[in-house]
Amino acid sequence: MSQSRCPVLDSSGSGIHEVATQVRGEGPAVKVELPGGVHAWWVTRFDVAKQLLSDRNVTKSAHAHWPAFRNGEIPPGWQLISWVAMDNVSTAYGADHLRLRRLIGKAFTARRVEQLRPRVEELVADLLDDIEATGEDVVDIRALFCYPLPARLMAGLIGMTEEQRRQTAIAMNRMADVDVTPEQAAGILAGWRAAVEELIADKRANPAEDIASDLIAARDDEDGAKLSDQELTDTIFAILGAGSDTTINFLDNAITAMLNHPEQLELVRAGKASWSDVVEETLRVECPLASLPLRFAVEDIQLDGLTIKQGEPILINYAALGRDPALHGDTAADFDITRPDKEHVSFGHGPHYCLGSAIARLVASIGLPALFERFPQLRLAVEADQLEPLPTFIMNAHTHLPVRLNAPSPAHA
Repeated sequence: MSQSRCPVLDSSGSGIHEVATQVRGEGPAVKVELPGGVHAWWVTRFDVAKQLLSDRNVTKSAHAHWPAFRNGEIPPGWQLISWVAMDNVSTAYGADHLRLRRLIGKAFTARRVEQLRPRVEELVADLLDDIEATGEDVVDIRALFCYPLPARLMAGLIGMTEEQRRQTAIAMNRMADVDVTPEQAAGILAGWRAAVEELIADKRANPAEDIASDLIAARDDEDGAKLSDQELTDTIFAILGAGSDTTINFLDNAITAMLNHPEQLELVRAGKASWSDVVEETLRVECPLASLPLRFAVEDIQLDGLTIKQGEPILINYAALGRDPALHGDTAADFDITRPDKEHVSFGHGPHYCLGSAIARLVASIGLPALFERFPQLRLAVEADQLEPLPTFIMNAHTHLPVRLNAPSPAHA
């Protein structure tokens, strides 16, 4: 791939790691073409990404720092519009970001996360009971376990009804589809905003002990840290998406990794490694995010002889970073829960470090051991190379994860 011809980023989801390996040696960042002919600097090196993620001259605010967006050159039907048009904690910059993060951070303290443990245990047990009750030998564990566990947990935290959760899920599931038509892209943005606005109206009339009610109270409190109406809507949606979509993919990837490496699963069962080792190694090798749109240069940024000019978009390839041989040597692409150094930035780095990281780890620490204890003979129902990647360059996981619940061990097959 030559930087001079500005390669088009593949939207199929296939070859995510192979392409990153190809371009990593071409420079600290490589210019790529996104849908709609938008160009961005694609970063696949760990050291460069870590530098940019903590640089005050890098922002996620298209409203403030992307001239093409402010000037109307980016149409409302652009395929990635939902990722850049949001006005919330994930896209805010400077003082606005600190204000929103302080408001939301109250919901993610260590004490409040630990208080979720009984609810996570209850959800895990119920889902495993439901799977067992199907009587099926082959099931899609992504659909029946990876998806509903974090989705229902986060919806409950926010205060959504099941119907409201389903409405937002429809839009959320489409956001990573980079091949939508302009009409579909605009509809996705309008769809999730309408669903969240309905939730807000309901919570104003019937406040409860949930995140939505807390944020509405902050919005309506004249003496508090004010939220605009759009900040309120977009922030609630961002919490739901960040807390569910990435955890769904992470559970998918962790289960896949353990089924592809049964010898390492045996190490965990024998007490020679921990589920925490599994969690961190999965995050390192198979980050649930691939390339997350978008960041922008507040001012010109110099990177080892390359200049990212003010206002130019930046696309961090999180799925590539933990696999960088400059960080983890020649075995960087190998899944190995026994490696002593599992450094990664899969939850981000710097001011936008994921507030929900502790919840994701809690869900995994309960859900993964419970799944493998309930179904000790769990196996993939297809060959590993037959698993289909999500058709997007934004997320890193599978469309389905078919497993055999009670497969005989290979020694007895």
